[in-house]
Amino acid sequence: MNHMITASAVALIASLSAANAQTEVQWWHAMGGELGVKLEEIVKGFNDSQEDFKVVPSYKGTYPETMTAAIAAFRAKEQPAIVQVFEVGTGTMMAAKGAIVPVYQLMQDQGANFDPAAFLPQVVGYYTDTDGNMLSMPFNSSTPILYYNKSVFEKAGLDPEQPPKTWAEMEEFSKKIIDSGAASCGFTTGWISWIQTENFSAWHNQPIGTMENGFGGLDARLSVNGPAQVKHWGNLKKWADDGIFKYGGPVGGDNAPPMFYSQECAMIMNSSASRAGVIANAKDFDLGFGMLPYYDDIEGAPQNSIIGGATLWVLSGRPDEEYAGAAKFFEYLSSPEVQADWASFSGYLPITQAAADQMQGFFDENPGADTGIKQITLNAPTENSKGLRFGNYVQIRGIIDEEFEQLLSGSKDAQGALDSVVERGNKLIEEFQAQNQ
Repeated sequence: MNHMITASAVALIASLSAANAQTEVQWWHAMGGELGVKLEEIVKGFNDSQEDFKVVPSYKGTYPETMTAAIAAFRAKEQPAIVQVFEVGTGTMMAAKGAIVPVYQLMQDQGANFDPAAFLPQVVGYYTDTDGNMLSMPFNSSTPILYYNKSVFEKAGLDPEQPPKTWAEMEEFSKKIIDSGAASCGFTTGWISWIQTENFSAWHNQPIGTMENGFGGLDARLSVNGPAQVKHWGNLKKWADDGIFKYGGPVGGDNAPPMFYSQECAMIMNSSASRAGVIANAKDFDLGFGMLPYYDDIEGAPQNSIIGGATLWVLSGRPDEEYAGAAKFFEYLSSPEVQADWASFSGYLPITQAAADQMQGFFDENPGADTGIKQITLNAPTENSKGLRFGNYVQIRGIIDEEFEQLLSGSKDAQGALDSVVERGNKLIEEFQAQNQ
């Protein structure tokens, strides 16, 4: 009996020693709800796949809240090894000199299995420096697409298999839909900033700012008040006045999806990552998917859309063994199997060509699921269409919403509203530059 107790005790001590030998890697993230549950499932898969490291995910609220918490923790020297930061926080993270460990450097230092060429350039281009080095690890990347109500199209005498390709067709189809009584509104949209300003510009190969949309350095300034953007904002105002377009509200446009789900509006432009939610709420009608519309009289359109979502940044000041764990975790995260599973579940884009290839069967079985990847890879990105990088851009998006509402109220015309976006936004960029030189 004593021998059995001694053997059991030795086994217990051995198992505790093995557990204690694991290096914990803290990951702060902003994924709530079903996405958060899936994230934890992915982490569990990694933790179960090896015995040296244990990634510990912690939900910290919204993207801005997570980023703010990480900055505060870094100042208090209590930062996690990994933090999820949304795409418009890229400029801020890059400027935080000494606070980050660039992913390419991390993977190189740790001798990790890492091939930058394996990643889709349209996805990682947003997160590379001017030499093409990856600064953070893409995790959840999305792009806006068009969702439309096939049942309403059919009632209005439109071909339910043919979504509008151009803005002229958006207007024409919307009028037919309203005139037929099939719906009272042609279209709505999420994110006036991300979709109807930033992605609109990239889709039409128009600059959002100088110096490669901010990729060239802190001297860059906004220039999103050009003829193409003014034309589009002016049309949105006209279409709103005519009842063709209904505004979904500031920031993400949270009032837009309910107008689509209730069949008040026949079409909505929103994130490809909204796919699962849209399908779940579109039980009373047939759902269709299409690319963003474009103006066929603007040269260079359609070009390619740009991404939203977030990447994983590695913060400095942690023990070396945690960086070994972070590199191992990033290898796992970017594997074709994990990426294909995550993208199929969430509607986010696969980040590598191998993952996209592995999803072919899923795309075949789920028509329209590949719309985002087709759209973002339509053409090789240009200086105007690989993304944007400005400091204080979270606040600038707030300015875009404010000025768009000024336009809708009739207080300003499109040129005046966009001129104000540029003037006010550039002041914030100048402040950021002064703080980070």
